[in-house]
Amino acid sequence: MKRDQISSAQRVVIKIGSSTLTGKAGEQLDKKNVDAIVEIVAGLRKEGKEVVLVSSGAIAAGLAPLGMSERPKDLATQQAAASVGQGLLISYYNEAFSTHSLLSSQVLLTIDDVVRRAHYQNAQRTLFKLLQLGVVPIINENDTVGVQEIRFGDNDRLAALVSHLIGTDLLVLVTDIDALYDAPPTQAGAQRISDVPDVTKLVDVQIGGVGSSGVGSGGMVTKIDAARIATGAGVSMLLTSLEKLSDALSGANAGTFFEAIKDRKPSRLLWLAHASTPRGKLVVDDGAVTALRERGVSLLPAGVKSVEGDFISGDTVEMVSQSGEVIARGLVAFDSGEIPKMLGKSTKELAQTFGPEYERELVHRDDLVLI
Repeated sequence: MKRDQISSAQRVVIKIGSSTLTGKAGEQLDKKNVDAIVEIVAGLRKEGKEVVLVSSGAIAAGLAPLGMSERPKDLATQQAAASVGQGLLISYYNEAFSTHSLLSSQVLLTIDDVVRRAHYQNAQRTLFKLLQLGVVPIINENDTVGVQEIRFGDNDRLAALVSHLIGTDLLVLVTDIDALYDAPPTQAGAQRISDVPDVTKLVDVQIGGVGSSGVGSGGMVTKIDAARIATGAGVSMLLTSLEKLSDALSGANAGTFFEAIKDRKPSRLLWLAHASTPRGKLVVDDGAVTALRERGVSLLPAGVKSVEGDFISGDTVEMVSQSGEVIARGLVAFDSGEIPKMLGKSTKELAQTFGPEYERELVHRDDLVLI
């Protein structure tokens, strides 16, 4: 999709951040901004488009009722704030959508819902059915019960993964900054970057941290990460502010447009690249680095120099160069305790020494994705 095709997108995922929904840290949800995003979504629905809303704000919305003035740093308090705030958030959304005769629903996800195939298919089926029924799904990370190992970490990444999950035409990230700039927007001479044809080649851009309100968990860093996930999976992305969202969706030259750089990749590979948790590392030699990058081959024991971590067959591992650069990620075929005795040996040598069951790849190319 090109920028001039934005208005033709039929299925759209819109993510709105905490700072846009809540204003300054510690304040209540800004109902005016909730109404504004709902009105835009309602307008898209009247045009016959399908819209999924990924909304942050649960933790931020729970701060004021709990007497807190800033986002808590410990996970337990974040979960408590989310438990209080999520009800307020969805209540506001339901009320606002009802004024447009639209029904909305709450969908809470954890990383398990993308990683585990049964969960992935269940989430996908639910979202498809909701869209078929004319409902506006409102998705948030399940902050109330999520633990550090299974959390997405930010809703920008979640929105990018959901975009691939449901085969969306366009991902839109709504933030308190109207676009990506080549320097901090407050800096004199900073220029808006209108279009990014290839996010992997984005250079000379100073990327900051969390938004101005201090209640979010992302910032421009996670926006760029989301763009890499989405565009690498065949989904174009638009970054803009709530104030400029309507114009940008109508085709105006507002915000920053990230063009998809690849066709849609299989969900399995997208998960390996962006949603899986590596349990260890395989340090590979220079020859293996070249083979993986240039020939798209499987990783054999002969190219591995050392093993790091404790993992079992089927776990996700990273393949790294001897200088520490991450080359690829994949599903390993052996336990970490088995691999040291295999290092430097060809598959034929392994079969002769340990038996025919060892005559196979450490990581098969079908279970491997370059990073």
